[in-house]
Amino acid sequence: MRSLVFNALFWGLAAAFALICYALSWLPWRKPLVACMIGFCRSARFCLNWVAGVPIEVRGNPPTNQPVIIAAKHQSYADGPMMMAITGDINFVIGNGIEKFPLINRIVRQAGATMVNTQGNTTAPGALEAAIERSHGENRPILIYPEGGLAAIGETKRYRKGVHKIYETLGRDVIPAATNLGLRWNQDDWHKTQGPAVIEFLDPIPADLPRDEFMQRLQTSVETATRALEAEGMAFQEASK
Repeated sequence: MRSLVFNALFWGLAAAFALICYALSWLPWRKPLVACMIGFCRSARFCLNWVAGVPIEVRGNPPTNQPVIIAAKHQSYADGPMMMAITGDINFVIGNGIEKFPLINRIVRQAGATMVNTQGNTTAPGALEAAIERSHGENRPILIYPEGGLAAIGETKRYRKGVHKIYETLGRDVIPAATNLGLRWNQDDWHKTQGPAVIEFLDPIPADLPRDEFMQRLQTSVETATRALEAEGMAFQEASK
């Protein structure tokens, strides 16, 4: 029953906020649009906690208004909204599957998102480079999911080169982020499993490491912490039976 009520509430809120954000996307300023998006994400976090029974615990130091790159594990449809609820205004790299939702497509573009396709290539030549260029001088974090898509619990996908391109070009520190949210909201599953979920911000990876060293360090950091959080979350489920 909790899942049914949450789903109805979540998607109802999503539709209402989408209409408001779409209207705001025609304004010449992005701040009202971003504020509305953050409002939806925080509302979703509230509902996830109090309706679905999935409180989100934040560990580590969330980078707010900092020129860093957040490279995060991606297990759930809730990952993006929860990250924005926690960190506020972010410059996010998003798969072009969102283009099938016309209103959302315009909203995320006007908010400053970068579209990449599911194979890791940009939707138009130079799109990623243009987004990187726009990021120079910004103090908001860039959010990217290095695997390029949703991973199942316990799964590690190939980390794609886009994260290194942003890291190398901008010369910014990377904040790895692990999660076990997929245990509670698995990928796009409508069923939600009660229990706490964790988003953990890990030790920064400094700028200017060689590519192979950077990619190995990033993957090891994210995957090791994610496996530990998954084990913690599964132990909670067993103890709750």
